[in-house]
Amino acid sequence: MTDAAVDRDRLQAEVAALPLRPGVYRFFDEAGSVLYVGKARSLKKRVSSYFHKDHGGTRIGVMVGRIARLETTVVRSEAEALLLENNLIKALAPKFNIVFRDDKSYPYLKLVSGPFPRVAYYRGSVDKRHRYFGPYPSAWAVKDSIQLIQKVFRLRTCEDTVFANRSRPCLLYQIKRCSGPCVKLVTAEDYARDVADTERFLRGDTQEVLDELQQRMMAHAEAQQYEQAAAVRDQIGSLSRVLHQQSVDESSLGANSRDVDILAVRLKGGRACVNLAMVRGGRHLGDRAYFPAHVEDASAVAEAVEPEVAVLEAFIAQHYVDGFVPPQLVTSHAVDAQLLELLAEHSGVKVTAQHQPREQRRIWLEMACNGADLALARLLAEEGSQRERTRALGEALNLDVPDLDTLRIECFDISHTAGEATQASCVVFENHQMQPAQYRRYNIDGITGGDDYAAMRQVLMRRYAKLAEALAAGGENVRLPDLVFVDGGRGQVAMAREVFAELGLDLSLIVGVEKGEGRKVGLEELVFADGRERVSLGHDSAALMLVAQIRDEAHRFAITGMRARRASVRTGGSRLEDIPGVGPKKRARLLQRFGGVRGVTHASVDDLASVDGISRPLAEEIYRVLH
Repeated sequence: MTDAAVDRDRLQAEVAALPLRPGVYRFFDEAGSVLYVGKARSLKKRVSSYFHKDHGGTRIGVMVGRIARLETTVVRSEAEALLLENNLIKALAPKFNIVFRDDKSYPYLKLVSGPFPRVAYYRGSVDKRHRYFGPYPSAWAVKDSIQLIQKVFRLRTCEDTVFANRSRPCLLYQIKRCSGPCVKLVTAEDYARDVADTERFLRGDTQEVLDELQQRMMAHAEAQQYEQAAAVRDQIGSLSRVLHQQSVDESSLGANSRDVDILAVRLKGGRACVNLAMVRGGRHLGDRAYFPAHVEDASAVAEAVEPEVAVLEAFIAQHYVDGFVPPQLVTSHAVDAQLLELLAEHSGVKVTAQHQPREQRRIWLEMACNGADLALARLLAEEGSQRERTRALGEALNLDVPDLDTLRIECFDISHTAGEATQASCVVFENHQMQPAQYRRYNIDGITGGDDYAAMRQVLMRRYAKLAEALAAGGENVRLPDLVFVDGGRGQVAMAREVFAELGLDLSLIVGVEKGEGRKVGLEELVFADGRERVSLGHDSAALMLVAQIRDEAHRFAITGMRARRASVRTGGSRLEDIPGVGPKKRARLLQRFGGVRGVTHASVDDLASVDGISRPLAEEIYRVLH
């Protein structure tokens, strides 16, 4: 009996021993890579279906033929299985699962509690002491809402340290974007009323706010307080204009469905787009497009399900399982009711979905569908252009790479200011796009300030020494990049050649990107470490566009890191926080008085001692630490 037959019999025996209980299963290939992660109401029935059916030459048949090992985890309920499945999908990114990349957490609008609450942009875990509204699809949507609140309700946005130290109102008060609570130009009662109106507006109770403002305006008019009545009239006008721009007919929404997510999915050219539009408090806040990986393989494994539905259900499971779940979803395709039940069980929120909406929701869905079409078309155009650039570079350099889809380029740059805070960057280009998650920065120490050649030697040694050792030891999973770009001409290339020769690596990998005459963009030349003649690509060459893109990204990544390190070195960075006796309040007073850490650094001992709460001995200690 062959080894393959033995493995198949062993798998069949393992499947036969599985329990009829809910759980999560994982398929692995011979190399130990995860092929697929799935959940099941009954592990035995679901997993056995893969092995007892004839899948022929389909993609699911290809996947089953590669299964060498399986693992299962039994859980108490399908809701637990849903949670575990999606955590594993995000962590392992299996080839035959639809995988949505983890994005930044969504931003919120935050009302910071206190005697005079302030409104702020916020991203991160929530704190029960404060009030949060959202989530919002983008930072722009939050900032737009903050500007609206400033205009209509005139709540403050300044930090508490600024608020506590004002002696006269700021510019925002002058342009009627703040009511001036810092200098008592508004009473605590009136400010609290504005805060309450803001909360009701953000919850969607806009008509109640308008009715109360109307009553307040009439009361001021009857009392012959015409200036106050005019101010309230202006509030009503501003709020009414905003509501008109949103074009929302609240009667079509219903009292319990002012928080809605609209999901539209589109597939084309082997790629998929899910466009998520958010409605909060009856206001359409904008949308965001998501592009999953492994769509073709994963959709084939999702048997008897349309590809669009498979993508949409994968998004709902992965997106909402750990985040905010609105009570109402509007979708471009019908989704499994059982998925919604599991989501409701896990989140504690009753979730309903509607895929053939009417009235206002229909308008929103059409907008989301159009957004998905545009985003997908833009992505395909960009990917086509990027593939063309990769192909052009391969031809220009006569690269011996079997599959340009796997071409990997690493690019290095050195940045410093007159030798201060030297830092090197390494950026990575792979799969026709930059890979920010693989970028690295290196602090360069132990060299003469301004010696770029020594800096390049150090970063290349640190990057490739261990890889060279692993290759020499016969490491099978070790892979060098196909090209190594260094930002510089013959000198930098000579240093890179010296390092690679010392490590026993292929010199043909090294390419220097040398600025042309007058250092003008488009006149760059490529310099090679293996003795080949330098190459000058045309200024309109697609290959040069790719080289410039990678080189510029390395420069950007290096210089931003260098500036941050330089600022820390020059201003003392966190040293002010580390001084015994300088707590949050004293630090805030110092920063407020001198305009930041740099100002504190430049202050004399007498200046420091003049700050409230800073004694003479403490001022001397602060000066000593910062100098």
